[in-house]
Amino acid sequence: MTVRVEFFGIPRQRAGLAMMQIEAGSLGAAVTQIATQFPQLAEECIHADTLHDGYLANVNGLTFTRDPSYPLNDGDTLLILSADVGG
Repeated sequence: MTVRVEFFGIPRQRAGLAMMQIEAGSLGAAVTQIATQFPQLAEECIHADTLHDGYLANVNGLTFTRDPSYPLNDGDTLLILSADVGG
């Protein structure tokens, strides 16, 4: 399953890029793959297959989640972003 991953805020700073494509069938698999490719991002934002508190994933602009078992489908867009307090 090819998933487009877009990074915003601190995750974008730590990854050093705005977008990439990966093969992943769940949020946990995607996060694990991202952590392997971007250790600087993992250090601050990721633990194992889960995003740290203060960071969220959004799937297709519809669902915010941190659940590693959340399924991803071919063609999904996964946004990784900081959960900014106060809007």
